[in-house]
Amino acid sequence: MKRPVSASPRNGTDKPRSLGDVLTFLQLLWAVTHGLASLSKRMRATVGVTGPQRLVVRLIGRYGRATPGDLAEVLHVHPSSLTGVLRRLERAQLIRRVADPEDGRRAILTLTHRGQTLNDQDLGTVESSVRRTLRGVSGEEAATARKVLAVLARELGVDSPVANAISPRKRSAARSRRDDPTRRSSRG
Repeated sequence: MKRPVSASPRNGTDKPRSLGDVLTFLQLLWAVTHGLASLSKRMRATVGVTGPQRLVVRLIGRYGRATPGDLAEVLHVHPSSLTGVLRRLERAQLIRRVADPEDGRRAILTLTHRGQTLNDQDLGTVESSVRRTLRGVSGEEAATARKVLAVLARELGVDSPVANAISPRKRSAARSRRDDPTRRSSRG
């Protein structure tokens, strides 16, 4: 029985078929997502926290003190999504939770001495990989990548300050080009 052409990445030749712009972009996003998940698991073994836990530690370290709501806003998640992460960081004695003296219903999160030590560590972390990557590209290339990711986040329904910084005129022009029915697309 002959295999359908669409089931094979090659079209009867030694050359792989082009996936088109959209599928190639999604393929790269999938590779990044997989890489982040893999490194996060390795970080648990080598650094003692997962990638998301490390990000929360880094954010608290950057702000000095933060509320769960502050962190949720920066991470574009509901505060309840952070409950487990914060609980594990508290149990590991990396963060401290105290009642806000101005509003006892709110919690203030700070780093413990141990948390500060982890915050200062860089080797084997996701951000060290990102830092090396950004050193390898121009500032313009990095800005373009941030812009594309921010616009994609907004398109997916995530409000992003970076995406919102793109001028409305540019957004409108991009939307018009994208939605133009007369425009032929070779993207897949």
